[in-house]
Amino acid sequence: MNILVTGANGFVGKNLIAELKNEGYENIFSFDIDTPKTLLDEYCKKADFVFHLAGVNRPKEEDEFMKGNFGFTSELLGKLKEYHNTCPVMISSSIQASLDNSYGKSKKAGEDLLKSYHEETGAPVYIYRFSNLYGKWSRPNYNTVVATFCYKIARDEEVTVNDPNAMIELCYIDDVVKELIFCLNDKPYMEKGYCSVREVDQITVGELKELIISFKESRVSLTLPDFSRRIEKNLYSTYLSFLPEDEFSYFLKMNVDDRGSFTEFLRTTDRGQVSINISKPGITKGNHWHHTKNEKFLVVNGEGVIRFRKIDSDEVIEYFVSSEKLEVVDIPVGYTHNIENLGKSDMVTVMWVNEPFDPEHPDTYYVEV
Repeated sequence: MNILVTGANGFVGKNLIAELKNEGYENIFSFDIDTPKTLLDEYCKKADFVFHLAGVNRPKEEDEFMKGNFGFTSELLGKLKEYHNTCPVMISSSIQASLDNSYGKSKKAGEDLLKSYHEETGAPVYIYRFSNLYGKWSRPNYNTVVATFCYKIARDEEVTVNDPNAMIELCYIDDVVKELIFCLNDKPYMEKGYCSVREVDQITVGELKELIISFKESRVSLTLPDFSRRIEKNLYSTYLSFLPEDEFSYFLKMNVDDRGSFTEFLRTTDRGQVSINISKPGITKGNHWHHTKNEKFLVVNGEGVIRFRKIDSDEVIEYFVSSEKLEVVDIPVGYTHNIENLGKSDMVTVMWVNEPFDPEHPDTYYVEV
């Protein structure tokens, strides 16, 4: 199948082409503003499906809206008619097509042109009125407010919000691409007479700003977002794509003493906390028990022993552990426990606890095993 994608270097085009290639589509005709116009003839002659994504969002002059969103659509459809190619055509429109502004009018004009083309040629057409799209490879100050907020907040630049209570509808790029591939297979989702993406979310501009700020602050608090919320999961992935390339990494606070170190890695509000414990050879750590707090230990470097004793018993239970065979050891409540490095090098243990540490209620009581 020959697939023509206009606006191939744009936000949606880049994501769509990447996924089409992932799914094994090889004959993709990429057309963008810098592509020689002579290729448009060849592509329109051979195309079996057209994703018409090219358009203008933020031109310098308002008349460019109509030139970019209507004029090129007219040229594209004219080429298809010239070569008697009645392959399906999908067009990228906007929810603003129903509004009385220059951008909306230009999008509506493109829609009407495509409808007339269908009536004249019988070619299948798909008109998508997209919400505010966001995701990786979007452009700040152009594609979406999400891209602008992510870019600026990641660089400590000021973000101005005129109306924090203004509600916006957001649609994630992966959901868009998934829907477009459904469309390619003649299975588009229809709503109110137009094709649309099933998965959309609503959020106020103020909430959006605060959420993205929390992503930046998570490197200090070590608290992960709530990934059970689709919008939060997708926004976090988008935020990471806007990190400056010299700021992908960040340092953690290591609590170091002559026994080794203990470093918190990450925490969640409802799934506990993960830390990295490094013990020097011969060192024993622990000797405490908990009422409700429970842990999991995983030695990933070195060898050692984890000892348990129920606090009302004299019997000591031992689990010998090694990075040679990864083994998770649960730390039940009511057992005092410790971990000793039996090797000749540092022992590294990944430790999970079911709740973030609360110094006001540590639930930790010293008793030797």
